Amino acid sequence: METTSVFDAAFWLTAGAILGLLVLSAFFSGSETALTAASRGKLRAQADKGNRGAETALRVTDDGEKLIGAILLGNNVANILSAALATALFSRLFGANGVAVATLVMTTLVLIFAEVLPKTYAITAPETAAARVARPISLLIRLLSPIVTLVRLFVRGMLLLFGVRTDPDSHILSFREEIVGALALGHMEGAVLKEDRDRLLGALDLNDRTVEEIMRHRSQIEMIDADARPDEIVSRVLASPHTRLPIYRGERENIVGVVHAKDLLRAMERFIRTGDGTLDSVEDLDIMSVAKAPYFVPDTTPLDEQMREFLRRRTHFALVVDEYGDLRGLLTLEDIIEEIVGEITDEFDVDSEHPLKRAETGDFIVDGAMTIRDLNRATDLALPDDEANTIAGLVIHEAQMIPSEGQVFSFHGFRFEVLTRKENRITRLKIRPL
Repeated sequence: METTSVFDAAFWLTAGAILGLLVLSAFFSGSETALTAASRGKLRAQADKGNRGAETALRVTDDGEKLIGAILLGNNVANILSAALATALFSRLFGANGVAVATLVMTTLVLIFAEVLPKTYAITAPETAAARVARPISLLIRLLSPIVTLVRLFVRGMLLLFGVRTDPDSHILSFREEIVGALALGHMEGAVLKEDRDRLLGALDLNDRTVEEIMRHRSQIEMIDADARPDEIVSRVLASPHTRLPIYRGERENIVGVVHAKDLLRAMERFIRTGDGTLDSVEDLDIMSVAKAPYFVPDTTPLDEQMREFLRRRTHFALVVDEYGDLRGLLTLEDIIEEIVGEITDEFDVDSEHPLKRAETGDFIVDGAMTIRDLNRATDLALPDDEANTIAGLVIHEAQMIPSEGQVFSFHGFRFEVLTRKENRITRLKIRPL
């Protein structure tokens, strides 16, 4: 008779309530994991395909603080209430030992069925789970919004007492940093090839790099003297591996135009056809009538902005000047594209000696004019490029002098040996990790 009184309707109602609260707790735990672990990029892709759940998930996760507050509030209420009911239930069954039994049983049930199991499911397919739970969680946020707002104000006030200011609109990591981190992780795990990683990182870095960092220095620019004889100009243009050449008058700083090899050949054909049919008629050619006006750009222009300007102007060639208007170098659209896809060579390139070689000893033999960024991309080294653009510039900056051949320096975890020097330029170095 006594046993029957214990397992009465109240007992089964309480047990059913505990079971329902555990299911509710599992829902809250899985929803928290799914909505916080889901990739917003993948959710956006699904939403663009018409997935209403993914679209709701994106809207719900916009205010992360309110989302977490509502879920934690619901989860804690469910856990505490279920524990209280279990304590009352087991106290009826076991008397004074009921509290210990309820603690053991509820800890096991909550840990396995309300925490580990739903979170494991959610983390295996976070976007799918997030799309499924987004609508009920959205309703929960609206219902608990007044309470969550009060709790949020109280928490911010407490943090403010300790000098901590919260900004709900700020993100721990920017999208760019998230992409960079994902690429680095994917490469380490073998899911992303080095070439793919370098191309994607190169495209991302265009906004952070300037024209000055990749331009061809003025000492390496091949130019045409406007006052030279036409036959000499034609020979220089045909012998050059470049299709566009700057034209100067008087001094090399005075750029007055840019000639394209095709325009010059068209002008030659016109003179030959309308003249006596021999090359002697080319002597009447005025190179400035063929040349186009030079296009000058500041050396501080970001690369992505300069690429857009190239595309807008439908030109591939620009001369780089500093703040005083002095010539610094030249830049082409190909130079910018090479920052993304790597070195581009064709049958007319005359770079017979590669700027980077690997010696049998493991040392790197590097051209002094090679940029630090290109070396890092080619070798996965991590030399800093804040103070200098080229390897030679980095050595000169660190040494605070122009080194002589044979001098050795150690900095940034590497050993640098100057192999060759031409006038004041370091032309060849040997680099070895320490």
